[in-house]
Amino acid sequence: MSAEPLLPPAFADVERFAPKWCLASEPERYAERMASSMDEMQDFYDAFYPRMEEAIDYCDKFPLDDLPDDALHLLYLIYSLIMVSMPVDVWHQARVVDAGEAYFDRSVEPVP
Repeated sequence: MSAEPLLPPAFADVERFAPKWCLASEPERYAERMASSMDEMQDFYDAFYPRMEEAIDYCDKFPLDDLPDDALHLLYLIYSLIMVSMPVDVWHQARVVDAGEAYFDRSVEPVP
């Protein structure tokens, strides 16, 4: 038996990334980035980046404070794509180049 889809039906082609990358908080997304290989991040990026504007347009159909679950999960996927974009596009590694173990913990996070 398969699990219920997390994303809207129009995004079924990227549903395979949802269980790993639909994460509600920035610390979770950062931890996933750090735990993922560059191949995993590149695969996610290559599949979802071309759909980014369409995903934003889909989310924009709803009030930000009242997103249906599938749109909220899609928004989380967008946030995760942003999280992996610099490692994929610029650094070619998960960690920030020449930053040692620098890390910033937010005390308040934007919602949703």
